[in-house]
Amino acid sequence: MWPRRLKRVNELLLREISRIVLERQHPDMGFITFTGVEVTEDLMQAKVFYSVLGNEEEKKRSAKVLDRMKSELTRGMRRLESLKRIPEFQFIFDDTPERASRVFEILEKIRDEDKK
Repeated sequence: MWPRRLKRVNELLLREISRIVLERQHPDMGFITFTGVEVTEDLMQAKVFYSVLGNEEEKKRSAKVLDRMKSELTRGMRRLESLKRIPEFQFIFDDTPERASRVFEILEKIRDEDKK
């Protein structure tokens, strides 16, 4: 499959997953952000990257909720006429936003110390 088409499929899945999860906002789920989707060339698997704003317990609960929502997400994707095959979703926690925030805090601290 062409890379441009894969990119469009990734974007479509990201948008739809975000929409479905937001519509069915589960009370055990923390503040979740989907950061990307990477579908395999055969469209059989999709890695769905997400981050959660909150403590470790909220992150664990959110991971469990997402795991339980897999079949619901698959059903929700069936309405997409542009996809002939719905991939199996694998949710992967993305700690990039947290790491970026920590780096920013460290840089701010260094900058403040240099001013003194």
